[in-house]
Amino acid sequence: MERVEIGVVSRAHGVRGEMRVHLHNSESTAFDVVDEVFVGGELFRLASARLVKGGALVRLEGIDDRDQVEAIVGKPVEVARDSLELDEDDVLLVELIGCALELEDGSAWGTIVDVHTGVQDRLVIHDGPLERYLPLVDAFVLRIDRQAKRVLVAPPEDLPEWTR
Repeated sequence: MERVEIGVVSRAHGVRGEMRVHLHNSESTAFDVVDEVFVGGELFRLASARLVKGGALVRLEGIDDRDQVEAIVGKPVEVARDSLELDEDDVLLVELIGCALELEDGSAWGTIVDVHTGVQDRLVIHDGPLERYLPLVDAFVLRIDRQAKRVLVAPPEDLPEWTR
């Protein structure tokens, strides 16, 4: 079963086992459609979840006090990809991290190390000592092969780059 990391347990909330989960995508609706999550690789049934600014407050069955939550702070929170009701062609931003970039002529153009979200989502690309930010738009990102972890791009000629 393929899993997708949606966040990280950031801290305990109260004394009855509720936890704050920092979501990688603050607009994520994953908790609306899943019944189970993996925390640090361990499967838990979801008792409750509600979105709050910058994350979610979550209760898991079997986690009943603050000490149990504090033992899992920092652990990744994952869901089964097929539980997210995605179309076959859908790609989650987190799945782009680690993808190799390729130009139309077949030459390598670095690796996606992060995705900055906001008014304009941008791919953060490392290519040796260079760092680039490529807007995540159809004009520049031509094809994404999720299985092969490859992205075909046509960047603008004047795209700035920095030495890291």
